[in-house]
Amino acid sequence: MTTSPFTQQSLEGKRILITGGGTGLGRGVAAHLAAHGAQVHLWGRRPAVLEEAATEAADGRDGAVHFQTVDVRQYDLVDAAIQEIWDEYGPLTGVINNAAANFIAPTESLSARAYEAVSSTVMDGSFNTTHAAGKRWIEQGLKGSVLSTLTTWVWTGSAFVVPSAMGKAAVHAMTMSLAAEWGRHGIRINAVAPGPIPTDYAWDMLNPTDKSSSGATQAEAVPMQRMGTIEELANLTIFLMSDACDYLTGQTIAMDGGQMLAGPGTFASLTSMSPEDWAEARAKSQAASEAAKAQRGV
Repeated sequence: MTTSPFTQQSLEGKRILITGGGTGLGRGVAAHLAAHGAQVHLWGRRPAVLEEAATEAADGRDGAVHFQTVDVRQYDLVDAAIQEIWDEYGPLTGVINNAAANFIAPTESLSARAYEAVSSTVMDGSFNTTHAAGKRWIEQGLKGSVLSTLTTWVWTGSAFVVPSAMGKAAVHAMTMSLAAEWGRHGIRINAVAPGPIPTDYAWDMLNPTDKSSSGATQAEAVPMQRMGTIEELANLTIFLMSDACDYLTGQTIAMDGGQMLAGPGTFASLTSMSPEDWAEARAKSQAASEAAKAQRGV
């Protein structure tokens, strides 16, 4: 972990939930939040992966990181899990909506089930978690902070990831809407839209073959000529989840090295892929997905 510009007490007293916290960006950010004093709660659907992530993020700090297996698409499960945290540890101070599902595909080839799996995880999952925490904050007169992980597609849309683009645009709308509605309760609602930050499983889904490389996954498409890092995303997250700027709400902050300004970081260039190219990409993505599903049974 690189040297942080924040102190180890920057998040002291904070109790923060990260959905989709067992892998990828959520897992990486969790370690930084715990290192800066927060008690972190991880949600996901694979218990073995979550346990490993919690141990890694805690880094020997007793009681710093906890986990629950939760399907964020199911409101009753979300509400019950939030109540468990409230009862056992105390009220959350922050929620990070990070759970997501995505893969590249020609939209006409998508099944209804595939569309729902992606859009519901992003849109319903973010609403369910935000609502379950938010209603408790309001009922109990507590402040709270919600941060959702989005992409710059919320402003541009993106070909070949339409369910994700739709779901994240909905969460962008929720961010602005609830900021206006809940501001009087001292509840802040913001979002971050990172540029390309490679993580193993996400890249298996979004860039499975040489021919599936696009502006969304290439450092050359970024004015700063490099990918972002989890440390940089964590630093922005620490600032937004701290008490450093209570007046900031309703904003989606792009952290993409200027990528969106140089040209939309989308998958539009994949129009050149042939049916055979798509078949190869689909096979590799499915293999990665099956491997992930197998872990859930561990």
